[in-house]
Amino acid sequence: MDSLFSMLWRTVLMYLIILIVFRLMGKRDIGELSVFDLVVNIMLAELAVMAIEDTNTMTIQYIVAILALMIIQISTARMSLKSKKFRDLIDGSPSVIINHGQIDEHAMRKQRYNFDDLLQQLREKGVRNIADVEFAILEPSGKLSVLKKEAKGKGLSLPLIIDGVIQNDHLNRIQKSEDWLLQKLKEKGYKNISDISFCSYQDREFYIDTKNL
Repeated sequence: MDSLFSMLWRTVLMYLIILIVFRLMGKRDIGELSVFDLVVNIMLAELAVMAIEDTNTMTIQYIVAILALMIIQISTARMSLKSKKFRDLIDGSPSVIINHGQIDEHAMRKQRYNFDDLLQQLREKGVRNIADVEFAILEPSGKLSVLKKEAKGKGLSLPLIIDGVIQNDHLNRIQKSEDWLLQKLKEKGYKNISDISFCSYQDREFYIDTKNL
């Protein structure tokens, strides 16, 4: 009877703690979890189960471990907001799998992504023919974002500046240089790229958002 009661109150306690921890870590859809978030969630679940089943160890020890994971996750999330390089290191960056209707096999090999994966995710998007796809982008979450030719006649919107940092790989994709970008920004009245939080380019048009100081 005592063991049953002990397991019961441990279960209720762990439920409340995990609920509070997830609320503090922020809302995020399961399908949008990064690898890091997924690992943290799995570890939290394992610790909760161990805290309920292991009656020989003080519950406070598991609670401390859970709080430590929460602090690590929140700290990592805040650092990701401030640094694009750190965000790419933790979450990864999007990969263009289909570019202007052409499959990028190098990008697929780099992501260990095969044609079966591509065809399956295209079918899930209602795409029957790869020839109908203008762009397909593999997101860090593993989801495939698809822009169809008939649905999107414009080019792909490419971020050229994120958090004040020039994205040279995107500049290379549109065959432009840093000097070209700086000159265009200067013409628009932006002299310091560190003041720009986001800048994208699509069909010869710029979208620019400055940092809120």
